[in-house]
Amino acid sequence: MCKGFAVLQQTCLERAKHIKVKFGTLLQRPDHEHTEDVIPFQKKPEKVIPLQKKPERCLETPQKYDRPSRAEAWQWGKALDNVLTNSYGLATFRGFLRSEFSEENIEFWVACEDYKRTRETSKMAAKAERIYKEFIQTGAQWEVNIDHITKDVTVRNLGRLTPMTFDLAQRQVFALMEKDSYRRFLKSNQYQEIIQ
Repeated sequence: MCKGFAVLQQTCLERAKHIKVKFGTLLQRPDHEHTEDVIPFQKKPEKVIPLQKKPERCLETPQKYDRPSRAEAWQWGKALDNVLTNSYGLATFRGFLRSEFSEENIEFWVACEDYKRTRETSKMAAKAERIYKEFIQTGAQWEVNIDHITKDVTVRNLGRLTPMTFDLAQRQVFALMEKDSYRRFLKSNQYQEIIQ
């Protein structure tokens, strides 16, 4: 393959991802009515140094887990929760999203679940900072598509860390996955092979 073509292909992928984020932001509407409790984020976000490689957590594959029975896999078709609470289902869904170059949503969701299970304050602060820099901060390499109100509330919550700091953003990302990528996943070869 010619070196120039590889650079062009990477540039196109970056532009496509940028356009996807911008359009998604325009299409989203907050599902909550009360915005008076939002404190706008005044501080200009610091510049993010992009990751050189994808985080290790993306390398999980379904082969690490026991394959589910057909009946268990059929349950995945009823609700996204059923996929995400099953280790094999989660790994399969991640693989599907990775194949579509849209794994940032599931990686954010998984990082939030890990954050919620953290009890030690110092670890909680470190994880919150990592989640913010990787997924929430404007210009982050894996920036998730959340509306500005949700982003403002999440940033405000970073000032007083609790296990629910990212709940609003996580719910919005879950709803996005449920409406979009989950439906495509159910039609995908990955899922169809498991239920046959």
